[in-house]
Amino acid sequence: MQWTLVIPLKSLSRAKSRLTATAGDGLRPGLALAFAQDTVAAAVACPAVRDVAVVTDDALAGRELAALGALIVPDEPGEGLNAALRHGTAAVRAKRPDAPVAALNADLPALRPVELARTLDRAAHFSRAFLPDAAGIGTTLLTASAGTELLPAFGVASRARHTASGAVELPLDGIDSVRQDVDTGEDLRAALVLGVGRHTAKAAAPLLIAD
Repeated sequence: MQWTLVIPLKSLSRAKSRLTATAGDGLRPGLALAFAQDTVAAAVACPAVRDVAVVTDDALAGRELAALGALIVPDEPGEGLNAALRHGTAAVRAKRPDAPVAALNADLPALRPVELARTLDRAAHFSRAFLPDAAGIGTTLLTASAGTELLPAFGVASRARHTASGAVELPLDGIDSVRQDVDTGEDLRAALVLGVGRHTAKAAAPLLIAD
């Protein structure tokens, strides 16, 4: 099975506000873009992924991510993460109604194609499935097989909400890079330990992040 990934990305000027203490407002937008670039690059390189749709209204991000092979879908609802995911999924399925879709966070700078493929292969056994983040509270991936609604419930405590919605939690072993999203300086340190992509490595170079 090959999946279409739907990746939501808010305006870079507003993205990753919790990184301000670590990076300041000067570096923060560039880090948010770099995270998305490394996420999309890894997703495009994954053999289990057919294509990638990024839902964003940010012009710079749209240009940079399109250059990596992503389809850019304007965020017409403009009503937050879950609305963007519903809109992106509808846009994908308007062209291919039978497409299995997966919502993926845009802040996975350590993402490895082989681990993403392993996760999606596990998800293929279920109508809906999800992967909790490294903190064990949120969600980094939500999948829906052909003919199944995605029903995204991202946000605070989304692990519990996705469980309550009937989605199956996937096994956690061997897929650390798919779980390590970045919201804080501590998250960024953890991602750097795993090994980030070239865009994040360059954007994070000016920062002195202690172990």
